[in-house]
Amino acid sequence: MKYVELVAFFCLILSAAILGPPGGAAAEEASDKAELAKKTLNPVAAMISLPVQFNYDSDIGPRDEGKKLVFNIQPVIPISINPEWNLISRTILPIIDQEDILPGGAADESGIGDIVQSLFFSPKAPTSKGWIWGAGPVFLLPTASDEVLGGEKWGLGPTAVILKQEHGFTYGVLANHIWSIAGDDDRSDINATFLQPFLSYTTKTFTSLTINTESTYDWEEKEWSVPVHLLVSQLLKIGQQPISLQAGARYWAETPDNGPEGWGFRFSVTFLFPK
Repeated sequence: MKYVELVAFFCLILSAAILGPPGGAAAEEASDKAELAKKTLNPVAAMISLPVQFNYDSDIGPRDEGKKLVFNIQPVIPISINPEWNLISRTILPIIDQEDILPGGAADESGIGDIVQSLFFSPKAPTSKGWIWGAGPVFLLPTASDEVLGGEKWGLGPTAVILKQEHGFTYGVLANHIWSIAGDDDRSDINATFLQPFLSYTTKTFTSLTINTESTYDWEEKEWSVPVHLLVSQLLKIGQQPISLQAGARYWAETPDNGPEGWGFRFSVTFLFPK
């Protein structure tokens, strides 16, 4: 991975955004930007978006020398079912590059991981008290290009999210549970709960400060993975294309044997396609 080229690419995006629309145009679009900023923090917003997320972790494996890079491509597609309900499709396609993680394995493994596909049935209007929610099925698809990058199991389970947005704050929780239902009998069964509580505050300049965890409990191994994220995101435009840039650190508060330790980081670019 050529980190210099990666940093240069992100700087190019940032500089293009800064040279975007003039101040007058930005003022005229303030209301639209405020609504976009809220939608970027809402997992079941009725807006097409394409987050591309980069994650880095280290101190992995039996010798604590492993490193792992994961690019998550996460398209979100809303589908209007009727005047009251949307179906929100959320896909996570990981592209993985890891080094020195598995004992006796190849020094470097790269490729596609298993896809997680979630479908949320969500009311178009919040509840009378302002809560936004969605629920539906989640699927695990064994799409990994190498056996060490996936579980070689088909999985299925429920998923749900509930959140509220008021006074600049967004808070709530997203959760799912996946059981393996088919696949390679020689591979371990999957029985895992995912919990993502989140809290964000968005300023008048459309900067959002977020703390969350993306915790997983493995019921087979009886182990937690608990990364805590501290993130900053900024809504802006490149020409007429709205995007959200996010960066921050994560700390592994709990990790399974041979899992990542200490600090990692995340950077993401989300392309937004409002109606």
